Amino acid sequence: MSAEVYKDPHDLFDFEDIEPEVDNLRTRINNMRKDLHRYWVDKESLIDLMCVCTLSQEPLLLVGKPGTAKSDLVVKFVQALGLDTTTDEYFEYMLTQFTEPGEIVGPIDINKLKDGHYIRRIDGKLPRARIVFLDEIFKSNSAILNTLLTVINERKFYQDGKPTRVPMLMLFAATNEIPDNAELAALRDRFTLKAESRSVRSYAFDELLAKGMQNEVYKATKQRPWAERASLEDFLKLKVYLDHIFASELEGGTHHRSRYFPDDVYRLFVRILKALEKEFRYEVSDRKVIKLYKLIRTRAFLFHGGVVSKSDLLLLRYISDRAEDLDAMRDMVDRMLSVD
Repeated sequence: MSAEVYKDPHDLFDFEDIEPEVDNLRTRINNMRKDLHRYWVDKESLIDLMCVCTLSQEPLLLVGKPGTAKSDLVVKFVQALGLDTTTDEYFEYMLTQFTEPGEIVGPIDINKLKDGHYIRRIDGKLPRARIVFLDEIFKSNSAILNTLLTVINERKFYQDGKPTRVPMLMLFAATNEIPDNAELAALRDRFTLKAESRSVRSYAFDELLAKGMQNEVYKATKQRPWAERASLEDFLKLKVYLDHIFASELEGGTHHRSRYFPDDVYRLFVRILKALEKEFRYEVSDRKVIKLYKLIRTRAFLFHGGVVSKSDLLLLRYISDRAEDLDAMRDMVDRMLSVD
């Protein structure tokens, strides 16, 4: 699929053609996921989330102090998909309070403006990319914020006053902290999952040095043993297949949820959400419930074939909107999953 023009994967791939290769697609992605585990210390859960979110095409926020491998995780993940981080397929940018929209979606074409057309030159910018990484995303000013919300919500930007679809399939973002600024609430809410990338130095010093130095050697010798383990097309095909499964559950106007989400696990899902709302005064919007359901189903499909188990509810660890609740919410979810 070209990075220049958006094409709906459902128009590119037929369910009947994908079905015979589903097991192979899942195997390739899971092999990539497990292979990437080897290059960092204690980042397995983050890599797993990156795969689930990419398959579901839901943005993921990585939270952590500088030096905790957030950027490195994204770059190696993109390279594992066989994408070139130096081309239009991938766009990476660090935001500041002074970042202007033109730096993200492209500067205005002055020649066309003279003719009365408000056209942006988008080569090398976000509207060309299939995977996007925005570092320090909450440094956005109001102009950037409006642009990003449109891109995230509707996968579009405006050219000459007309909505234009962007080919972005996955957005990764990073932040040192999650601000509680009300102005940024809408942007926070667009990230259903927010996961912390923690420092491992205090408990895995030797392993950190060993893997860190190995990665330094790879960099110095221009080796990329993690590269091209799967492809973005693998994810797109599985997404089309999974969408078909979701659609099949709505036959006759009835949601046949219990086919893949057993009643006991479903009740536990509801119970955990209610407990988190009560304990942390955390409001789970209707939209977020739907997205969480889709993400849990996606994890189950990718990791073990489709039927949701208790382990898939581990995604509920990562739904906090406040940095101070990240640890406590994770611990509460773990307790509820272990005692039920």
